[in-house]
Amino acid sequence: PVCCAVLPVAMLAAGRSRWLRRSLSVRAVAEDVWSGTQCASKNRAKTLRTKQKGMDILNDPLWNKGMAFSVSERDRLHLRGLLPPRVKSIEVQQERIMRLLRAEPDPIKKNLQLQDLHSRNETLYHRILVEHTEELAPLIYTPTVGHVCQQFGAQFSRSRGMYFSSDDRGEFSTMVFNWPHDDVHVICVTDGSRILGLGDLGAHGMGIPIGKLALYAAAGGIAPHRVMPVVLDVGTNNQALLDDPDYVGVRERRLEGAEYYDMVDEFMEAVFERWPQVVVQFEDFETSKAIPLLAKYRHRYRCFNDDIQGTGATVLAGVLGALRLQRRPPEDIRSLRVAVVGAGSAGIGVAQALHMAMQQAGLSAKAAYSNFYILDQDGLQSKARFSSLTEEQMAFARADLPDGMALEEVVEQAKPHLVLGLSGKRGTISEAAIRKMAAAVERPIVMPLSNPTSSCEITPEEAYEWSDGRAIVATGSPFEPVALADGSIKTPSQCNNMYIFPGIGLGASICQSETIPDSMLYESAVALSRVTDEEEMARGSVFPSISKIRQCSHAVAVACIRHAHDLGIAKASPGCDHNRGETYEQWVTRKMYYPEYAPIYTSHTR
Repeated sequence: PVCCAVLPVAMLAAGRSRWLRRSLSVRAVAEDVWSGTQCASKNRAKTLRTKQKGMDILNDPLWNKGMAFSVSERDRLHLRGLLPPRVKSIEVQQERIMRLLRAEPDPIKKNLQLQDLHSRNETLYHRILVEHTEELAPLIYTPTVGHVCQQFGAQFSRSRGMYFSSDDRGEFSTMVFNWPHDDVHVICVTDGSRILGLGDLGAHGMGIPIGKLALYAAAGGIAPHRVMPVVLDVGTNNQALLDDPDYVGVRERRLEGAEYYDMVDEFMEAVFERWPQVVVQFEDFETSKAIPLLAKYRHRYRCFNDDIQGTGATVLAGVLGALRLQRRPPEDIRSLRVAVVGAGSAGIGVAQALHMAMQQAGLSAKAAYSNFYILDQDGLQSKARFSSLTEEQMAFARADLPDGMALEEVVEQAKPHLVLGLSGKRGTISEAAIRKMAAAVERPIVMPLSNPTSSCEITPEEAYEWSDGRAIVATGSPFEPVALADGSIKTPSQCNNMYIFPGIGLGASICQSETIPDSMLYESAVALSRVTDEEEMARGSVFPSISKIRQCSHAVAVACIRHAHDLGIAKASPGCDHNRGETYEQWVTRKMYYPEYAPIYTSHTR
């Protein structure tokens, strides 16, 4: 194993950056010198030391460079003769990988190729993700990751991350020391109970943390040895998985009640004891667990729930972007009427984020609640259902309309400006609803956010067609541009959490924020909404191109850090490491990882 004092080749030494940028305020970040391309570093990569040699290096994906080892390295590391004689640069290697990927039409097989590369050469894997984020993100994240999770057991070949199962209870505090790295900055954890719109996938939900953390490295600039994917394997209630001979998890039904919460408690205590500086991101927990877990830990640990808070912040950024597109000030959010189709953790989390933004714009909490119409599978939620709704749902429940109203009835009576789809079910935003909305609102904002694509409530093509091309559309999964009847082309935005969560983790870990309050998510959304440029808005987009994802993460991280210092909850400040006078922007730039090969020598003696 790699000892704690040894750094993997994938790590970019502190003080190195591939991004050249001048120091600007968050308000000016969209006009920054960031262009979505990488510039050559002025600094030489720091030489790294390993205790391994020979085949051990080639078999370790954190050290392996493939044929990129120089002639002198092959001598130093006892590799001469173990590799073909030609030396290839990382640029040549990535060209070959991309050529192979583009020759394969099946996205699932492309994902398997990327998994194989990830298992062989971490630096090259993350390099191609950085350089080709827009092309490759759909292969490692939505929509492909849903299919990967469904086939996880059948395709399992190499373990990645950690599994804390119900059989391991009482051992978590020692198990964490089996992880070979002492400097973990971000943990993404799921219990597999609500994977995208696919339901309970148990331990096969591990595909989600793996995909999320790959984006942390590529988009958020956190080195791959500083992230850890985790599954809390509490069992599964999916009978098909329990009967599946390839299922990799505990073959028991899910823990419930006190046993479940005790297990999560043990996990949180263990990881924060081992890595006090870590950020924990909760991912794809079912609503009945996600909301109480967030309420329990949010003021005790540096953690957040991506489905609740991350989705809320991303949608808020999209709504602010839609207002910008209409040349309206952000304060106009207070006048928006919002219909939310889906009352789970994501739906309520989005409503809470928009509710906070309305208060920031000057509304009282009571007046802001009156702007919302929350619908579940039984229709509009009213206060008549007080015995079955959660406390969070009751805050939004209507007292002035009948319980169970269909979306079409709600649209006819309330005339919402914005409809959000978070139901996980295709077709829950109907043609009739959109046509009624378009008749009452000049530029209806339509945001079907459920993943994967097959679960999207309405397609962009439908939204544009039923609104006569006037809708402003953003979706959870990527869709192709749509040609309208008049010959114009509309580009639906991808309203995806990947715009937000890497920057939150990056910013919170850099400044060592004690907690991650909702107000930090709000500031993140505001910062993200300012990155979209005029050219993108002219195409109908309210989010920046995915090719600018590192710029987005940088803007979000700076906003998080600035807000943490404003609140007095940041434990670290810029200017350390002999970089006095450093701005927040420069600090984040310096800390962002970029995957490149570093010279290696071995301390191993024969």
